[in-house]
Formats: sequence, structure tokens, C-alpha cells
Amino acid sequence: MKASGALAISFKQLQKPSPVRNDTASDISRHISYDSKSNSEKNASAIGAEVRTVVHMREKAHANSQASHVIKVENTDEEPEPAPQHHHIGYRLGQRKVLAEQRRKIADLCCLSALFGLILMIVETECNIADVYTKADVPSYVIKGLITLSTLVLLVLIGLYHAVEVKLFVVDNCIEDWRIAMSWVRVVQIGAELVICSIHPPPGTCTFPWYVENIKTLEWKKADVPLDIIFSLPMFSRLYLIIRVLLLHSKLFTDASSRSIGALNKITFNTRFVLKTLMTIFPGTVMGLFMLSLWIICAWTFRACENFHDPLFKNFLNTLYMVAITFLSVGYGDFVPHTYCGRTISVISGLMGAGCTALVVAVIARKLELTRAEKHVHNFMLESQLNKKLKDAAANVLRETWLIYKYTRIVKRVNGRKVRAHQRKFLHAIQLLRLVKLKQRKLADQANSLTDFAKTTAQVHDIVGELRSAQENSNHRIKNIERSLQSLQAQIDALPQAVARIMAEKQTSTSSFLSANDASLQNSPKDRRDAACMALPKPMSSAQSSFDSCG
Repeated sequence: MKASGALAISFKQLQKPSPVRNDTASDISRHISYDSKSNSEKNASAIGAEVRTVVHMREKAHANSQASHVIKVENTDEEPEPAPQHHHIGYRLGQRKVLAEQRRKIADLCCLSALFGLILMIVETECNIADVYTKADVPSYVIKGLITLSTLVLLVLIGLYHAVEVKLFVVDNCIEDWRIAMSWVRVVQIGAELVICSIHPPPGTCTFPWYVENIKTLEWKKADVPLDIIFSLPMFSRLYLIIRVLLLHSKLFTDASSRSIGALNKITFNTRFVLKTLMTIFPGTVMGLFMLSLWIICAWTFRACENFHDPLFKNFLNTLYMVAITFLSVGYGDFVPHTYCGRTISVISGLMGAGCTALVVAVIARKLELTRAEKHVHNFMLESQLNKKLKDAAANVLRETWLIYKYTRIVKRVNGRKVRAHQRKFLHAIQLLRLVKLKQRKLADQANSLTDFAKTTAQVHDIVGELRSAQENSNHRIKNIERSLQSLQAQIDALPQAVARIMAEKQTSTSSFLSANDASLQNSPKDRRDAACMALPKPMSSAQSSFDSCG
């Protein structure tokens, strides 16, 4: 039983069917209650007919469901069709990790197989040049057979590598059909790799005549050259697999955090990016290895092309010298290529030498450049020295000014020779002072590098942020002041009414006091005085005086 389709069906079959009678009774009761509420004029016979109809329909549906369950249970022995499965993100991440590890191992095997075949080709060619054996001997056939075997293994590994690449594309993009990943660009890339890696010298003794014109004597020479030379030199194109291995083993490519940051910044982790990072981190090492490998490969290929026509190039040291003077664009002319193959290699060596020379100059210039901390220390030292010179120059100006004043105004007899000497020193001190100030301005201009501009921009941004926060606080305070003024205005507007109310109360108390006085005039003097004392208002000062008078 498969876990994709049959397991889900078996779980569905083992579910207990829900009781029909309870659901039927509940539906019937709901139906009856709804009918009784919606239409109260129906009679009991019509309701009974509807109940029988609903019960019959429910029993029929239950029988059909039981029949379908029986059919499903009977069909569990057959193999169901697997449904398309959409795996979750955890499954895809696990698959991606496994496929990435497989791709890395296959790339390593491809590189080892390619280098193995290349080394065998070099050994076989060197033995043939040194006349250790001929192309018809058994060792030549054995070595070429091993080269063919390694080439077949390499082609199989390249096919597996691209198969894993397609699987990774399918997992990354969550697609079902792998043929969607086979675009024409990918197909062309796979075909080009297979063609490049399939080139190798076949076993055999085939030769072809190679006519070359001697530059010095202008005579044509014929040499029977083995056909292997045409298929041996293109095998150096397999060295691109080394760059692929460097890419797959790079920490920038394998680290998840680096890839996440690169994806957020829209950076693709390809071969160009990895080579640029290596040139940034290890510029001297990368350039040294590249130039050394290029020098040796060009020298060997030049020797393989020219040794059949000029016996001087059978010595590997002569070819190294030839490629070196061509690489450095010197060209003494003591060694010249005779074949178009050798001339092509010389042109390639000259072009690569010009590019490598420019890169070496850039690397050396970057190595000699001061770092940011070193620049700050250097500028600080120069600034302190210029400050000392400025103080010395200013002191010399003041000293010569005082001496000129002394020998012209204070002394009784003016000595013209001393005055002229101090005037010359005075002018020299002024010129030195101006020169020191000019050097300080130049130093300040040199100190304003891009990093300093970035620092200044950050400081300005911080200041603007502080000003913005201060402005927001000021606006908040102004709003609070406005609310306080509004409340004060409302209180001021309500003040006349309060004053009018208090005045009305005062008038009422005064009128009652006067009426009490008028009533007391009709009584005896003592009674009037007692009534007047009792009828006085309650303020403290007037009440105290009234009680005193009454006493």
C-alpha cells in the first residue's frame, strides 16, 4: 500500500458513518418547526406526508453512502493512481541540501577525471617527443586507451552533474515536470560541455604533412606530424572545471547567510562574483597562480607545435624563455615561431601579458595605498608638525618686529645694517608663515576623502534628526499652550456672568438688610438695636464691628 494515495483512501474508509436517524430526526424537527412558524395553516395530514418524504430521502442517501463505502473497501486491493504531491518547504529544503552535496561531489569527480586524462596526454606527448617510444608501440595504445576511458567517465559525470542541476531547478521552483527546466540556453551549455570534454587523442598512428616556411631562408619545409597534436591541445579547455570546483566549495556559495544577504541585495553568486571576491581578498596569490599556470601552459603548447620544425624548441627552457619575453612584450627576436599554431599562442601570450601587467600594477598600487587608519595617523602627524612650524613662524614675526622697533626707536644711534638684516628676517618669517598656512589648507583638502564625506553626511543626518525631534517637541508644547489659552478664554468669557450673579446676590442681601432696618425703627430703641445687630450681614469685619457696637 502506497503512502501517497491508498493510505488516504483507507483512512477515509475506516471513518465511522454518522448516525442517520438522529440527523434525520433533527432535520425533521427543524423542518416541522420552520413550517409551523412560517405557515400555521397547514393541517396535520400534510405535515405527516412531508415527514414520510424526508425520512424516505434520508434512508435512500444512507443506503447509497454504504454502497459506496463497500465499493471503496473492495477496491483497496488494487493499486490506486498516485496523486500529485506538493511537498512543503521543509521537504524542499532537505532535498536541496542533499542535491547540493551530490552536485559538489560530482563536480569534484569531474575535475579529477579531467585532470587525470590531461596528465596522461602530457605524459604520452612528452614520451613521443623524447623518442621513448613511437605511436605504434603498446605503451602509447595503453595510455591513449586510459585517456579514452577517462573521457567516457568524464562525459557520464557531466551528464549526472547537469541532471542534478535540473533537479535543483525543479526543487527551487517547485515544479513537477523536469522538461520545463530544459531551456535552449541550458541545452546549448550541456552540448558545448560534452563536445569540449569529448575531445581527446584517439589511439592510432595517423599523421599528416605540415608545411612550414622558414623565415630566414624563405624555404618551405615538410614535417610528418602526428594527428594527436590536433586533439591534444584542446584538452586544456577542460581546466574550466577547476573554476567550477572553486565556486561550489566557496564559503560564499555554501553559506546560507551569505546567500540570503546576496538575495536581498539582488546579487547572483556565480563564478564572476567568486573570482572578484578572491581577487579582493587574495590579490597577490590569485595573480601569481594565474600568471604561473598561464606561462607553463603556453610554453608547453608552444613546444608541442614547434618541436617538429625547429629542434631548438624541443628544449622546454627555450620555450619558457620565448613565452616570457612575449608575455612581457619585450621580444628580442632570437626565438621566433614558424607555425601558425605557435604564432597564435604567441599572440595570446602577448595579450594576456598586457592584461596581467595592468592587473599587477593595480594590485601593487592598492597594496602600497595607506589604509583609513594609517591615513588618519599620517594626517595627524603632518598637522601637528605644521602647527609647530606655524607657531615658530609667528614667533619669528613678532621677534623681528620687536627688534626692528628696538633698533629704530629705542636706541640713540640707529644702526642701518642691523635694521636691514632684521627687516630681511621679518619678510622671510612672513613668507614662511604664509607657506605653512598654505600647506595646512592643502592637508585639509587631502583629508576630505570619501570616507570623511560619508562620516560628515552621517553627522548631518543625526543633526537633522535631532532638529526634527526638537521641532516636534516645540509643536507639542505650542499645542498645549493653545489648549491652555482656550480654557483661559472660556473662563474669561464666563467671568461676566459670575460677576453679575454675585452682584445680584449682594443686592438681594443688601435689600433684605434695609428692610430689616426699616422694621426695627418701629420698635423700642433697645429692641431696634438688638434687631439691627441680628439683621447685620455675615462678613467678618462688619459682623465683628456690629457685635462690638452691640456690646
